[in-house]
Amino acid sequence: MAHKKTIDVQAAVAIAAAEAIAAKTQGTFGVGGLMLDQHGNVLQSLHNNVIKDGLIFDPTAHGERQLIDWYYAERAKGRDLPEPQDITIVTSLDPCCMCSGAILAGGFNVVVAAPDKNAGINYDASATFPALPEPLRAQAEQSFSYPAILGTSLYSRASTGATPKSFFIGKTISEPTQALCSLVFEATSAEVMEMFNTDLPQELLKDPATLPADHYIVRALKQQYPDALTYRGKPHAPDAGLAPFLKQAMARDREHGGAGDAVALLDSFGNLLLCMPGRMTQSGIRSAFMETTRAYAQLRYKLMHGAAPARHEEIRHYLGHPKDGTFVFAKGPDGSAVSFMNLGAYGSTMEGPLPLKNPAQFQYVLPSLPEAELAAVCAAMPPLYRSVIRIRPTQVADHALVAALA
Repeated sequence: MAHKKTIDVQAAVAIAAAEAIAAKTQGTFGVGGLMLDQHGNVLQSLHNNVIKDGLIFDPTAHGERQLIDWYYAERAKGRDLPEPQDITIVTSLDPCCMCSGAILAGGFNVVVAAPDKNAGINYDASATFPALPEPLRAQAEQSFSYPAILGTSLYSRASTGATPKSFFIGKTISEPTQALCSLVFEATSAEVMEMFNTDLPQELLKDPATLPADHYIVRALKQQYPDALTYRGKPHAPDAGLAPFLKQAMARDREHGGAGDAVALLDSFGNLLLCMPGRMTQSGIRSAFMETTRAYAQLRYKLMHGAAPARHEEIRHYLGHPKDGTFVFAKGPDGSAVSFMNLGAYGSTMEGPLPLKNPAQFQYVLPSLPEAELAAVCAAMPPLYRSVIRIRPTQVADHALVAALA
C-alpha cells in the first residue's frame, strides 16, 4: 500500500470505498479511509474494526481514529512523517464526533465522501459545523473538505468546506463511487448496532465480586487492572472511597503527558473494574477515556474470542455492557477537541439509548465547564448523540469525593 500515489480525489475515495467493502465483509460498520502525505503518497489505508469475528472488538476502532493513532505510533518509532497540517485523511463517511475531535486535536486535514445525517459532524450539510464547540468551528471550516459530486442523482452535491490540498489535480467524486460509500455504510449500520444489544439486561447480570479469586474472569480483570474489585460503592453513586484509585491514575496521566485526567469504570453493582490514565505522550488522542473504554471492550473480546457458547454466556453475565455501570471521569468535559473526541467516543461505546434506570451513566468529579455550558455542548451534537443516546454528563453527588480530588 505504501508505494501507491493518488493525486485525484476520486481515486483516493475509491481506495476508501474498497476499504469500506472489506469492513462490510468483516461484519463491521462499512467505513474505510486512508492517509496521504502532501505529495499524494498513500501512507496507510484501513477500515472500521469495531466488530471482529462477530464480537465487539473496540468501540473506538473507527477508520480515522485508527489512522491517527497509527500516525503517532509510526512517529514514535522514529519514522519521518510530515506534520499533521500536511497530511490529508480521506474517508468514505463523514467523521463522527469522536473522529472529528481526534482530527481537530491533531490538526489533520480531511476529505469526506458520503454524508451521515445521524452521527456525522456535518450532519446538516452546511459545512459550518454547529455541532462543534464554538472555538473548534473555524478550524473545521479550514480543514474539512466535502468535494463536489457531479451528476443529477440524489448523491450529487456542490463542493463545500475547505478546498482539498493543492496536490489533488482532480477535486470531484463520481456519483457511483459516492453511492457505493453511502450504500456500504447503510447496508451494515443496523446490523452492527444490533450487536451492541446482545448484552444481557441489568437484572440478569451477576456480581463478579462473588467469584473466587482464581476464577478466569477475576484473573483477567486483575491482569488488566491490579486493583479491580478492591473498591465497591453503591451502584451508580461513586463515593470518596474511589478517590485514591482516581488520584493514582491522575498522577500517572501527568507522567504520560496528560493534564491529570483519569477515568474509572464501575459495573452495575458498584464494583471498580478499571481506572486508567491516558497515554498522551504516545499519541495525542490516547486520552484516559479512550484507554478505559477500549481496555474494557478488548478484555471482553479476548475472553470471548474462540470460546464455547457456555463461556460466552458466563462472561456476559459477569461483565455487562458499560451502559449498565458508570464511567467516572476525574475531570469533566471542556470545550477542547480531545474532550469532544471523548464525548463522541462515549457515544460510540453506548451506541444506543442509555437505560432509563441509569440516566447518570457518565459522571465526573471536577467540573471543567459550568453545567449550562456543558449541557449546551451536548445539545448541539448530531442527532444520534443528543436525541438517541442523550449524552448528559453529570457531576458526582458525593461532596467528599469532589473534595478529595479538589
